Amino acid sequence: MKKKVSSYLLAVALILSLSSCTVYHIPPVVSSPESSVQSSEKSIAESAVSKQSDKTSEDDVSEQSEDDKVFPSEWQDNGIFSEYYQRAYDKMKSMTLDEKIGQMFYARCPEYDAVSFAQEYHLGGYVLFGRDFADKSREEVQDNIDSYINSQDIPMTISVDEEGGTVVRISSKPALYDEEFMSPRDIFEQGGMEAIKENAQAMAEMIKSFNIDVNFAPVCDISLDEDDFMYYRSIGQDTQTVCEFVGEFTRIAQSNGVSATLKHFPGYGNNVDTHTGIAIDERDYSTFVENDFKPFEAGIKENAHLVMVSHNIVNCMDSSKPASLSPRVHEILRNDLGFTGIAVTDDLEMDAITEYTNGTSPAVAAILAGNDMLTIGDTMLEDAVSSIKEAVNDGTLDESLIDHAVMRILAWKYYKNMM
Repeated sequence: MKKKVSSYLLAVALILSLSSCTVYHIPPVVSSPESSVQSSEKSIAESAVSKQSDKTSEDDVSEQSEDDKVFPSEWQDNGIFSEYYQRAYDKMKSMTLDEKIGQMFYARCPEYDAVSFAQEYHLGGYVLFGRDFADKSREEVQDNIDSYINSQDIPMTISVDEEGGTVVRISSKPALYDEEFMSPRDIFEQGGMEAIKENAQAMAEMIKSFNIDVNFAPVCDISLDEDDFMYYRSIGQDTQTVCEFVGEFTRIAQSNGVSATLKHFPGYGNNVDTHTGIAIDERDYSTFVENDFKPFEAGIKENAHLVMVSHNIVNCMDSSKPASLSPRVHEILRNDLGFTGIAVTDDLEMDAITEYTNGTSPAVAAILAGNDMLTIGDTMLEDAVSSIKEAVNDGTLDESLIDHAVMRILAWKYYKNMM
């Protein structure tokens, strides 16, 4: 009995001891209301800054992209190819400097590896000479030309000098055409302007049949003296007749898909051959206004695509530079005569230029003058390209001049459905 009581008392004591124990809980960490608000505001602010930063970045990209798409208003001239300016501008903005420089050259087609040469320099065009047609069949010539045109993303334009008379690159080859085209002078003397029209049609059809898209003709020079260098290459009549000839030739050529080239601006006169040395023109400006400019104006009225600028030093316009390298001569062509097409130099390999520049590349000077395309020998091309890139890098040549020229070249190619 005593044992049971003891056990009972021990159990009661244990229960009382447990009920009096204090239980300690570790509370969770709870932020105060003030610190919670501060933390929330900081988080929202950081998020807002982040979003604003992202938005600003997006806006900058969008704004830059939009700026790139805006066609410069100062380049808008409502010219022949202006419908395609924006499209050409967009394409130009995607091109590298090397690609843009290449578009500005009408290079002489090299005898070997012409396709790889065109690809290496991203060439805008080839000019073909007699050697490119000699001893070849029609099929061989056509295949060669097609390979040049399709050698790169932007198709090449292919030009030829087919004036008639003393300059006949294609028709002088019996395997390619039945007979040589006569000079405009002889044709006019035999059959008048109707014969000129028939001849221009036949010439354009022949050129186009080879997939050549540019003829470096008509000769717009007025020459009545058979001692003049240009006499046998011109129609050799009075100003009005030359104007009519140029207008008809241009209209017919271009209606057949062959771009006409008015040459040799600002008018050759009685100057000596620039192939063999420097020529200086001493005539008064009034002579050009009353006579020499008029055939060019007739061709421009017919929307001639190109004008070739001569190497004569014309004192009344610029006594210090050949016309092809003169900004003043190009200002007259653009502003006074209203030409909006492609300004192209005569061959920069001619002695009138190499003597003037003492053998250094004239390419930069030609671009600064306002030319869109430069006609040049294939052996001079590497030096020309290097000089242009160096001039851009050192600030001598503003890249925007290249951009403007290339935009116009591309617009011309779009206009011709080449691209």
